[in-house]
Amino acid sequence: MIHAELDPRKGLLIVAPEGPLTAEDFRSVAAIVDPYIAERAVLRGLLVRAPTFPGWESFGALIEHMKFVHSHHRDIERVAAVTDSDFLRIAPAIARHFLQPEIRVFPSSQEAEALAWLQTDT
Repeated sequence: MIHAELDPRKGLLIVAPEGPLTAEDFRSVAAIVDPYIAERAVLRGLLVRAPTFPGWESFGALIEHMKFVHSHHRDIERVAAVTDSDFLRIAPAIARHFLQPEIRVFPSSQEAEALAWLQTDT
């Protein structure tokens, strides 16, 4: 399961996995963010709050995650991963080569700094 909260005034989406990611998680996040993007054309920032990486429930969930990233990466200006997971610290370094948003990783203790960075002018 993933908890997702959109702050439309700031243009920020905060997601926090609460267990292995499912295909439905990505469909539910899309249902939250797609109307906002349709109205405003871009999401200012996405904060991923994941102290540890929970993995995917199934191969289908991994595929749905890739579909979500593929269909949304041009619509998001910045992504901040707030994590202590080695996997999540490395994944953004690889993703930077393929994805449009600016991506930064912050330790879990620096969530306030991550939120501030997401809200600074690009």
